[in-house]
Amino acid sequence: MTIVVNLDRMLAHRKMRSKELASEIGLSEQNLSLLKSGKVKGVRFNTLEKICEVLQCQPGDLLEYRPTLVPQDSPSKK
Repeated sequence: MTIVVNLDRMLAHRKMRSKELASEIGLSEQNLSLLKSGKVKGVRFNTLEKICEVLQCQPGDLLEYRPTLVPQDSPSKK
């Protein structure tokens, strides 16, 4: 299971810089950068709410689920 963070895409769409968003939501630029890169294990709902409020978007615009493909076993030769 892979969750992809599309925060960069939404920032570009809204023509906003990370620094400005971090300031508006009260998060450090470093922590916002970690979130954008997907290097965090979780995000608080109140942080997600603030991001959505500022960017005027839905949580689904920021987070995307991409299933992990599992390789199929090749048929055995007889």
